[in-house]
Amino acid sequence: MKFPSQTALKLIAAGAVLAATTASFSQTLPVPQNVVQLSASGSVEVQQDLLTIALNTTRDGNDAAGVQGQLKQALDAALTEAKKTAQPGQMDVRTGNFSLYPRYGKDGKINGWQGTTSLILEGKDFARITTAAGKIQTLTLGQVGFDLSREQRAQVETEAQAMAIASFKTRADEIAKGFGFTGYTLREVSVNANDQGGMPRPRMMAMEAKMASDAAVPAEAGKATVQVTVSGAVQLK
Repeated sequence: MKFPSQTALKLIAAGAVLAATTASFSQTLPVPQNVVQLSASGSVEVQQDLLTIALNTTRDGNDAAGVQGQLKQALDAALTEAKKTAQPGQMDVRTGNFSLYPRYGKDGKINGWQGTTSLILEGKDFARITTAAGKIQTLTLGQVGFDLSREQRAQVETEAQAMAIASFKTRADEIAKGFGFTGYTLREVSVNANDQGGMPRPRMMAMEAKMASDAAVPAEAGKATVQVTVSGAVQLK
């Protein structure tokens, strides 16, 4: 008959002590009593202050290099025009998608090339952006969208958060008193912010024809609602 080694016996003993300690701890750990889960929200509606206009174009041809060259020429001309009135924060200019892909015939073989490129104008100065977009003749209007700037969003979230916290505290106090307690202590809490109302609200304005020279692109911003929700658990006392 083979007996366990001393090392094995020590491991078995240690395991038994750990199991006994865990069981003892679980028996002495008090079960939370009079704990209430609740949530409250605060929301602020604000005017959208960030405009994004996407201008794009497509080219088609038999030669890949030729199509790429046409796209680059159109984009370079648009960049040159847009940079004339660009201003950090008020109208930022950046290039968007630039892609080139083969076109296949019915026989499955490549019979040409297609490509697309885009330019993005974004900022707070709506008049500057729409006027600049209207002057660009090598690209066409693809999409107009509105959103909240980072500064505006941070400010509004702070306001909504303060409202949510105040509402949470009021609800917790009312619940405590409703159940005959004098107050409560906060056990855990989480704060979440989100936008409502379909933010951002893009206005699709696909236009195949080139825009008239110097004609500003029509753009009208809407409003966005930023909501902050505070959820957590309170201990009634």
